[in-house]
Amino acid sequence: MDERIKNTIYSFAVQLMVLHFRNNHLLLLFWLLLTATATGSLGKRFGLKFLLLNPEYMGRVSFYSFFWVGLAFGGFLMAWNMTIYIVNSYRFPFLASLNRPFTKFCVNNALLPLAFVITYLICVIQFQWYNEIAPFSTILLYCIGFLLGLASMLGIISFYFQVTNKDILNFRKIKRPKKSKKLSKRAAKRMLKIESEKLQKDAWRVETYLTIPLKTKLVRQVGHYPPKLLMKVFEQNHMNALIFQVAGIVLLFALGALVDVPAFRIPAGASMLIGYAILVSLAGALTYWFKAWRITMIIVLFLGIDYLSSIGVSTMENQAYGLNYTTAPAPYTYERMDSLHSPEAYEKDVDTTLQILKTWRNKFQTSRVGRKPKLVILNSSGGGLRQAVWAMQVLQTADSLTSGKLMKHTALMAGASGGMLGMSYFRDLYLEQQLGNEIDIYAQRHIDIIGADLLNPIVFMGVANDLFLPWRNFEKNGYTYPKDRGYIMEQQMIENTNGLIDKRLIDYRNPEREGIIPMLFLTPVITNDARRLIISPQGVTYMAKTGMGNHDNGVTELDAIDFGKFFAEQDAYNLAFTSALRMNSTYPYILPNVHLPSKPELEVMDAGWRDNYGIESVARFVEVFHEWIQKNTSGILIVQIRGSDKVDDISSSSSSILGSFFNPLNIAALSSTLQDYQHDHLLNYTEELLGRHKVELIRFIYRPSKTNERASMTFHLTTREKIDVLDAIYHEDNQQSLRRVVELVK
Repeated sequence: MDERIKNTIYSFAVQLMVLHFRNNHLLLLFWLLLTATATGSLGKRFGLKFLLLNPEYMGRVSFYSFFWVGLAFGGFLMAWNMTIYIVNSYRFPFLASLNRPFTKFCVNNALLPLAFVITYLICVIQFQWYNEIAPFSTILLYCIGFLLGLASMLGIISFYFQVTNKDILNFRKIKRPKKSKKLSKRAAKRMLKIESEKLQKDAWRVETYLTIPLKTKLVRQVGHYPPKLLMKVFEQNHMNALIFQVAGIVLLFALGALVDVPAFRIPAGASMLIGYAILVSLAGALTYWFKAWRITMIIVLFLGIDYLSSIGVSTMENQAYGLNYTTAPAPYTYERMDSLHSPEAYEKDVDTTLQILKTWRNKFQTSRVGRKPKLVILNSSGGGLRQAVWAMQVLQTADSLTSGKLMKHTALMAGASGGMLGMSYFRDLYLEQQLGNEIDIYAQRHIDIIGADLLNPIVFMGVANDLFLPWRNFEKNGYTYPKDRGYIMEQQMIENTNGLIDKRLIDYRNPEREGIIPMLFLTPVITNDARRLIISPQGVTYMAKTGMGNHDNGVTELDAIDFGKFFAEQDAYNLAFTSALRMNSTYPYILPNVHLPSKPELEVMDAGWRDNYGIESVARFVEVFHEWIQKNTSGILIVQIRGSDKVDDISSSSSSILGSFFNPLNIAALSSTLQDYQHDHLLNYTEELLGRHKVELIRFIYRPSKTNERASMTFHLTTREKIDVLDAIYHEDNQQSLRRVVELVK
C-alpha cells in the first residue's frame, strides 16, 4: 500500500470517525438531530429550525443572538469531545505521551463538527437571505457573531485545560509519595485496557495525527511508559472534563432562575444546545459505566422516571393561573355534571344570554322597510402565530371597510388556538376604543404585536427550567403556582401586548352583558374523555349538549362542561384570561397540558382537536337561540377565518411495504378534514332551524403565494411568512369575501 494512502487511512482523524460509526451511535445521534433541525428536516411543523437559524435575544435577531448561539454550540462541541475522550481515550494510549493531549484529541476529532458548522452557516445564509430578506452585510454580521461566539468558548475551555492539565513529563517529575494511593477498580480496569491496547496494537492502529498548527506527525510508541503513569494523564483530563460538565448544568440552572430578567433569556437555540451538552454528558456517563449495558440502563432509567412521575414524585404539573388548587378538588362524576347542568341552570343561563342578545339588538334601529340587522358570528381556525396574524389582518381590514360595523354586528366569537389569540386581542383593542381611550385599532403595529415571537421563550424555559422540574413559584391573582414554559408564554404575551390582555375572566362579564364587546367562547378539549370545556364569563350550561331544555329527549349525554359552574368552588372566574387562551391553544409538546383541580384530575389541550373552526359552537348556540334570532334578525352571518382550504388536493396512499403498514393510521392526520365533513352537516341543520337563506357563511382563507411555501404552524413567523400571510387578503377570493361582508353588514 502506498505510504501516503496508509497514513491517511490510519490517521487519527479517520480512525476516530471509524470509531464513532462503529461504537458511538448514541453520541452521533445528537449531530443527526442538530443537522436535521438546522436543515428543517426535523420539527418543520413546529418551526424548530427558527431556533437555530433566526435566534432572538432581547426581542430581536442580532449579532448578539448569534453570538450566544455560537457560545452555546462551543459548549456543546466541547462536551461532546470530552465525552468521547472519557469513553474512548484508553483505545489510543499514545495520546498520554503528548503535550496537551486533550487539545490534540479535539483537533483530530474536528471532522464531524466542521461539517456541521459549514452546513449550519450555509443554512443561515439561505434562510436569512430568503425568509428574512436580510441584506448580505447583516447576514455576514450574523455569521461572524456565531463564529466569534464559538471561538470564544473554545478559547476559554482550551485555556482552562492548558492551565489545569499536566502532561506526562510533569507526572514523571513528581516524586513518588511514601504511601501511594491505590487506584480505583475502574482505574485499574482502564490500566488493563491500556496494556491490552499496547499488546494488540492492530486493534486501533494509528500511524499519524494532526497537531497545532495543522501539521501531520507520526505516532510514537509508548511501550516504555508504565501503564499507571499513562492512566494518571487520562484521569486528570477526565476530572477536568467532569468539572466542565457540572458547570454547564449549574449555568443552565442559573439561567432558569433568572428567567424574569430579559437579559438572561438567552436565545432558545442556545439553551437547546446547552441542554444537548448535558444530555451528551449523561449519555457518555452511561456508556462509561455500563458499556454494553448502556441501552438497557437507558430503558431502565426511562421506566424508573416514568414510574416516579406516575406516583407524583418527579413531576410538576402545569396549572391554570387564577384557580384555587389548595381547596378540595371538584368531583368529576356523571351525577355532579348532571346536577350542575340541570334544567334550572339551563333556563337561568339562557335568560342571561337573551338579555345580552337584546342589548345587542338595541344598538340597531329597524329600517323603514323593516330590515333587521344581521347577527355576525366570527370564527377562526388554529394555526399558531400564522393564524393569529391572519385573523388580525382580516378583522382589521373588514371592520375598517365597514366603518366599524362588523364588530358592532358581532355577537359571538369562537374558534381554536392561534386564531383566537388574534381575535381576542382585537376584541380587547375594540374594548379600549369603546371605553373612550384613544387607540387606533387598525394600526399595523397591532399585527406586529400579535405576531411577535413566542417560540424562543417557550423553548428556553423548557430547557433551562422544565428540564430540572419547575422549582420556583410566582403569584397570580392571589394564588401561587410553579414557573414553567406555560408561565413564560403567558408572561411574554402580556409583555408583547403591554399588559392589555392581562385580565381575569370575570373582567369581561360586564362588558359582554352591556353589549360593549361580543361574547367569546374558548373551548379546550378534556383529554380524559374528549368533552369540551366551555370557558366564558357568563353561565353557558346551554352549550353542554344538543337538545337541552324543552327539547331534551334524555338520549344524548353531556359532551361539554360549563367551566364557570364546574369550578365555582375553585374560583373559576378568577382565571387569568391568558391561561384560558393558552388552554385553548395548547399544542402538544410545545406547551404543557394544563391540569385542573378536580378528582379525577382533568387534563386539557388545544380546542382544535375537536372544533378547529368553531362551527360546533355556532351550531349549538343557534340551536338554543334560533327562535329569538328568527324574530329579531335577518339571519346570521358566519365569518370564518381559515388557515387552509376547505377542499385540498387528494393525496395518494403509499405503495411501499412500510408506507402501507402506516396507511390505516393516516386517518388521524385528517382530523381537520373530518371536522369539515361534520361541520357541513351542522351548518345544514342550522339552516333548517333558521329557515332558508337565513344562514350565510363567508370564508377568508390564507393561501400562500405561488412563490412561497405555506407559513409554518408554530409560535414564530419569519419576515417572508408574515408578508405572505398579510398579502393573502389581496387574493381575489378574499377580496370577493370582503365585498360580500360590506354588502351584508349595513
